[in-house]
Amino acid sequence: MKVLGIESSCDETGVALYDTGRGLLGHAVHTQVAMHEAYGGVVPELASRDHIRRLIPLLERVLADAGCTRRDIDAIAYTAGPGLAGALLVGASFAEALAMALDVPALPVHHLEGHLLSPLLADDAPPFPFIALLVSGGHTQLMRVTRVGAYELLGESLDDAAGEAFDKTAKLLGLGYPGGPALAKLAERGTAGRFKLPRPMLNSGDLSFSFSGLKTAVLTAARAKELTESEKADLAAEFQEAVTEVLAAKSVTACRQHRLSSLVVAGGVGANRRLRQRLDEAMAKIGGRVFYPALELCTDNGAMIAFCGAQRLLQGEVPVAARGAFAVRPRWPLDQLS
Repeated sequence: MKVLGIESSCDETGVALYDTGRGLLGHAVHTQVAMHEAYGGVVPELASRDHIRRLIPLLERVLADAGCTRRDIDAIAYTAGPGLAGALLVGASFAEALAMALDVPALPVHHLEGHLLSPLLADDAPPFPFIALLVSGGHTQLMRVTRVGAYELLGESLDDAAGEAFDKTAKLLGLGYPGGPALAKLAERGTAGRFKLPRPMLNSGDLSFSFSGLKTAVLTAARAKELTESEKADLAAEFQEAVTEVLAAKSVTACRQHRLSSLVVAGGVGANRRLRQRLDEAMAKIGGRVFYPALELCTDNGAMIAFCGAQRLLQGEVPVAARGAFAVRPRWPLDQLS
């Protein structure tokens, strides 16, 4: 069964074709970073219009790479939420219209479930059950995953997501967009410890997170004096240490509490090298292991949506025929996924 995946939740347009017998046949992603850079962040209307321009060329490219035609598609999975409403509607309407034209089922998919299952695309996939750390610009959550579709929320950020804190801190330090990668690059040149930043909720006794206060602490330090480039690098390094220390500690605590040795990390912040180093070291100490998606699949992509849709279909989920009526869910908690 060949499943086409469509991703358009924010500022990446992703298309992929997944075969349940052969694996990922092809995928392509167009990022809008250059377009939004001038505005210092994502402009929803521009994002939606760009998705419209990119979907058909990306579809044709993926089918050509896979050596397939549209008639080879057996089902279409698309991101229905969470995300930007207009951007979601572009992908959903495209997927539903194409499904109707090809007379194949269309399946709405949860964006975060796609991220959550993306490490399963690897040859060395994690076994169920496992603990998952979803860490991105919009979400920071710890989940217990029993099987596909069975997710228990263990803890999440009470305010800013980790990726959001990275981006906002980067802006405070005068770095470009996207801020997260720019800050991580600057941190490589700095030395943590020169500035003393808090480790929020590190010893809270639960699995919740909070990064808003950490961002404020950076603002206070930055306003105390005019920072040299060396000091900016040191502040970036300390910030990164604070965030990754908390993420690693909470993740290990979740594994210990649930007596699980496998940790899955997904989402854009999962590409952060310092976070990976900390998680690998911390899990090794308890005899566990961390599973990551390929670096190219850390950011939003159609491959994770195609794979997620395929797993749902293999479990016997039967999409209800839309007959021209469908909806997206800009706010869609993963623990409410049926």
